[in-house]
Amino acid sequence: MKKYFWVFLISMLPLIEIRGALPYAVFWGLPLIPSIIVAVIGNMIPVPFIFLFARKVLEWGKDKKYIGKFFTWCLQKGEKGGRKLEAKAGRGLYWALFLFVGIPLPGTGAWTGMLAASILDMDFKKSTMAALGGVLLAGAIMLTASLMGLEIFNLAR
Repeated sequence: MKKYFWVFLISMLPLIEIRGALPYAVFWGLPLIPSIIVAVIGNMIPVPFIFLFARKVLEWGKDKKYIGKFFTWCLQKGEKGGRKLEAKAGRGLYWALFLFVGIPLPGTGAWTGMLAASILDMDFKKSTMAALGGVLLAGAIMLTASLMGLEIFNLAR
């Protein structure tokens, strides 16, 4: 049970998310289905909070003495990048969000994707569904890579 708790906590961490939680579960030999369920739930718990409050927190902090410059930079960078993505993706913006969350690269994931969705004032329900799909895709990719890595490691012994 303790290892599932760690899978849950790891999947909630920004930048690590399900990309680190499932390899951890595979490394410790945990059953796959419960590990996937725990990791997906853990990865999705922060999503509504990020969407609903991230922009508000950044707006609040942009005129504060010590954090203002950083928060302003985050807002400007997010809006600039979001508008650029929006222009390129057009009507496929939610598919772009799905792929952004789902392709396990550094700096992508549900945290970053929902922050972008929040800054772009995207629809909450559609953004959440795109993020969930992306988390499932990232989970499938990382689970496959982890199992293949484990198999290669076992063959090398």
